[in-house]
Amino acid sequence: MDRREFLGVAASAIAVSALARCTSPFVFPHTDAASFHASRRFADTRFGRIAYIERGSGDAALFLHGLPLNSFQWRGAIDRLSPYRRCIAADFLGLGYTEVAEGQSVAPDAQVAMLVELMDRLSVPSADIIANDSGGAVAQLLMTRHPERVRTMLLTNCDTEPDSPPPVVIPAIEASRKGVFADEWIGAWLADKQLARSAKGIGGSCYADPANPTDEAIETYFTPLVSSPRRKALLHAYVIALEINPLAGIAPALAQSKIPTRVVWGMGDDIFSKESPNYLERTLGTSRGVRRIEGSKLFWPEERPKIIAEEAKRLWSWA
Repeated sequence: MDRREFLGVAASAIAVSALARCTSPFVFPHTDAASFHASRRFADTRFGRIAYIERGSGDAALFLHGLPLNSFQWRGAIDRLSPYRRCIAADFLGLGYTEVAEGQSVAPDAQVAMLVELMDRLSVPSADIIANDSGGAVAQLLMTRHPERVRTMLLTNCDTEPDSPPPVVIPAIEASRKGVFADEWIGAWLADKQLARSAKGIGGSCYADPANPTDEAIETYFTPLVSSPRRKALLHAYVIALEINPLAGIAPALAQSKIPTRVVWGMGDDIFSKESPNYLERTLGTSRGVRRIEGSKLFWPEERPKIIAEEAKRLWSWA
């Protein structure tokens, strides 16, 4: 690290510390499912009625969730970051509570276009992006196709060009092609929450804490996905669309990106490759480094929102 970099990092640390003191003591609220549902809004777009939640004011931060979750994934992070940003978390097309227009694609390209229109509808010229899982693939497409809309990028465990889709997702894609993923996976987890938390369910594969996902999280995530034949079909379409690598050929654009990007990776993740943070660090044109969290799995941002908040504030102070 040269003298200029040292001084920059030192100044950033002082700024973050000062910001924390200005708001301390701060008791973070606990957003439960009932209050989260009550705060949901809808934006009418050509893609459908996009479900989202919004809290805070000022510069915007946009949170992109993973599969098969929805914006509820970010509740703890938003509790902590809404004093600093206008926090917006939308449900992707085909997931959560978004009402998809008839005939609308739910592939990654469509998700990017939807987010741009949503930002327009909400008068958000640019945003700090925080993303996880398949939302991270969409985030990379957004930052390379619409760099003017992205101020900073905080990527957690997600698809990368060499690892999209990861091999362990192939059974879900095959089940979706057969039209059984919604009932035999999501529906089974919704009906048997202990199964969902077990080694055979989403809990064992994606969460480090055996108590996760909680009953209310399971209900919030999975109920809309199996609520009708059409919703099941949209879920299947979302999963099938992941079969063709949406990030193919993106490396040169990532290398040319001027958007400050920080990577925070749970190293206990059994879904995505442990080499992915190394790939991102050497590929991103404006990398702000990688933080590796031992033992944390794919959906660690839900379990450890304090880390999301501290890393986001640090990145924002560097930008």
